[in-house]
Amino acid sequence: MLGMPVLNRAPRHVLIVALRYLGDVLLTTPLARAVRERYPDCAVDMLVFQGTQGMLENNPDVRHVHTIAERPAKGELPALLNTLRRQYDLALIPQPGDRPHLFGLVAARVRVGLVPPKLGHAWWKRMSLRQPLPTLAHTHRIHENERVAALVDALPARTVVPPTAGLRREDWAVRLDLAFDVARPFAVLHPSPRWRYKQWHDAGWCALTARLHEAGVQVLVSGGPGEAESQYLDRILAPLPADVRAALIRIQGKLSLAEMADLLKHAHLYVGPDTATTHLAAACGTPTLALFGPTDPRQWGPSPASGLDQGWAAIAPTQRRGNVIMLQQPLRACVPCQLEGCERHRGSHSDCMDQMPTQRVVDEAMGLLTTRAGRHKAATANHDAGPREDVLSHCA
Repeated sequence: MLGMPVLNRAPRHVLIVALRYLGDVLLTTPLARAVRERYPDCAVDMLVFQGTQGMLENNPDVRHVHTIAERPAKGELPALLNTLRRQYDLALIPQPGDRPHLFGLVAARVRVGLVPPKLGHAWWKRMSLRQPLPTLAHTHRIHENERVAALVDALPARTVVPPTAGLRREDWAVRLDLAFDVARPFAVLHPSPRWRYKQWHDAGWCALTARLHEAGVQVLVSGGPGEAESQYLDRILAPLPADVRAALIRIQGKLSLAEMADLLKHAHLYVGPDTATTHLAAACGTPTLALFGPTDPRQWGPSPASGLDQGWAAIAPTQRRGNVIMLQQPLRACVPCQLEGCERHRGSHSDCMDQMPTQRVVDEAMGLLTTRAGRHKAATANHDAGPREDVLSHCA
């Protein structure tokens, strides 16, 4: 579709609508980059949900970020529509929902974007677009963005652009105000997804933490600022020996997304489930171990720093793309079910996550760590089965 006559002239003001979660906003940044590379004189703005704009901090391709609450207060929606009204030459709508299309319709004279594959009630979306694109099943968000970019004659841009707070390596000793040395190998563990059905089991996190400590690696434990996440991390870490707990660096709730991105660029290892921070680590080039269960990687797998040239398979015990290794536990034919756990609600367990073996995750993590650490003895020494078995039995 490259070169289709959607535009009569180069756009001067472009709006990209990305009303999804944090990880989705991050995965939309290649679209802004593609537009700016094709039309370097245009200004690109984005519209996102409140609370997700941190993924765009200091993004060089984005001039301004509009926000709106997921559940707007009375008067908020009309106010934003009035602000956006015909302010743009072009709106890109890389999602088929009603609200994104409403904003695009009001904001721009020319609109292109994704629509549901079936006509149904979506007829008005198709009618409102200069060029509608039906969504394709099992297509990664990066590649859907590329389809949208092609409609406006933009070349593919698969590189995700992480946020930045401008922190340098030497700034971290002061920023964290802890016994942390960024020059030494360190791992960032992020056990907390937004929903229970994406969680890995407590014993696994406990064992992995202990193994990294045993290897002489600084362990930073990340998570959101809420009380529920604090209690969850407390529970995971409680079985660890006192000396291991004392050595941990809890950065939960202490860093913005942009600061986290700056930190991840120096990390030797990141381990996390399907969550926004995992997407961020992948984009930052960190050796990333992603633990996936119900989520379909074909649509939502992390995009490595080099770009997602080869898509993820739906299911495989181990897959690698660039700096990212993904682990899945193919228990049954339902994996990945793309549903909310085995009980079909966000607080549900998922057998495919609960039964992912601890030793498998530990071995993959240590392999990634060794690759990044190179000749650093602390990351490669004492990698025999005996000590690992002791760690596993302690955390079981």
